Amino acid sequence: MGRRLEAVAGLTVDPSPGSNQPVGASGGPLLMGVVNVTPDSFSDGGRFLDPDAAAEHGARLAADGAAILDIGGESTRPGAQPVTAEEEIERAVPVVERLAGATPARLSIDTMKLDVARAALAAGAGVVNDVSAFRGDPEMAGLVASSAADCCLMHMRGEPRTMQEDPRYDDVVSEVASFLEERMRFALAEGVPEERIWLDPGIGFGKTVEHNLALLRRLGEIVAIGRPVVIGASRKSFLGAVTEREVHDRLPGTIAANVMALERGAAIFRVHDVAEVRDALRVTAATVGRPPWTTPDS
Repeated sequence: MGRRLEAVAGLTVDPSPGSNQPVGASGGPLLMGVVNVTPDSFSDGGRFLDPDAAAEHGARLAADGAAILDIGGESTRPGAQPVTAEEEIERAVPVVERLAGATPARLSIDTMKLDVARAALAAGAGVVNDVSAFRGDPEMAGLVASSAADCCLMHMRGEPRTMQEDPRYDDVVSEVASFLEERMRFALAEGVPEERIWLDPGIGFGKTVEHNLALLRRLGEIVAIGRPVVIGASRKSFLGAVTEREVHDRLPGTIAANVMALERGAAIFRVHDVAEVRDALRVTAATVGRPPWTTPDS
């Protein structure tokens, strides 16, 4: 578990809808397009509450080059209020149903709740993106293990409602790495195969601006754990603090953060602006010697 994967930044996903093939190590960096089906997400809350509109948005992101579509029915922005599993299912699962088989992109469900993940997997999702890293509902690990889904385990201090209340660390990078290693051990003990685990340092989740910058600067220490690293810096508030830009004017900062993350070994990039970030990473990959870009139809 502590070994460095030689090609961890070069990933491909089986493009067939509903595929249960794990991420491999033979292609290029992957884009995960954000499909928020929420009224209160920090960037696009309320824009895609209608399932048809959300599915159309997801299809556009896939056409722009997203190999994965991350569909979420509950906002995890700072201060966000929780919703019931029933409401989350009502928002997200119809979108999964519409996209399953309609796009070559792999479908991911962004949830901390067991019932939501179960319903989404049954509807055609193949990835569980759990920002609580299986702490919100420990039985999630068993569901992932039995379903042959991939999973993303993310670091978060506290919960969305409280995570930005004076977050402090002695060494944020070391503490995040230790947390991710511990959660990976838990997942393995529950039967999740190592090759199906991705790790996310949780940019913006219980971190100050300096914490986020340190994680990007020393991302190689997270990559050294040996699993594909997911970066979710898109439009985040730390970019606004650095650039003095409002949320919809943060694309240049988003591109810069993802380019640096790719150079340091990140493998999967969760973004709102797929086409623009795709081009930036494609140039970066060609320049720094990463494997050639791989899209679902290549």
